[in-house]
Amino acid sequence: MKGAVQAFLLHGNTVKNAVLQRIRVVNPVKRPIIFSRFESVSSARMEEHGFESTTIADILKAKGKGADGSWLWCTTDDTVYNAVKSMTQHNVGALVVVKPGEQESIAGIITERDYLRKIIVQGRSSKSTKVGDIMTEENKLITVTPETKVLRAMQLMTDNRIRHIPVIDEKGMVGMVSIGDVVRAVVIEHREELDRLNAYIQGGY
Repeated sequence: MKGAVQAFLLHGNTVKNAVLQRIRVVNPVKRPIIFSRFESVSSARMEEHGFESTTIADILKAKGKGADGSWLWCTTDDTVYNAVKSMTQHNVGALVVVKPGEQESIAGIITERDYLRKIIVQGRSSKSTKVGDIMTEENKLITVTPETKVLRAMQLMTDNRIRHIPVIDEKGMVGMVSIGDVVRAVVIEHREELDRLNAYIQGGY
């Protein structure tokens, strides 16, 4: 997964460049006309579609309010055992942590990695250790907003070696996205961009 993420970050424009390179090779005589047309259309038609414009809000909307993982939480007083059990039941790798009785106030995040490193490796008991003792606290959290672009979110996740990132707006916690959600969105967007470029070459624009 990490390799795929890095490939997108390093080669996000490869598809576009490959298509444009094919224009150069297949029909070099018509290159000035083709590029003139592309340049005049790209700022209008291409921008209209918004290449690399997908946001975190788009991902959350696609997941739906009832989707597993979009807003799953536990409290600081829950045992690590119960938190991991909840992750397993819902097939997610992280839970948002809130203070008891304050569901809208995020206190941190607990992940499978926290469980492995701070419970299993250290030989602690998951049934006697509270989530608040091993979670990543709020002041150390890497977060995004609904308006954050997916490529920016991907960069944050790879740079900080995290697989889940909370989504925060001015009112508080609104959801959570995983590296899988982000990669999927980037793949879809690049596939749609390729389709638009192919349609342009074939006279669809």
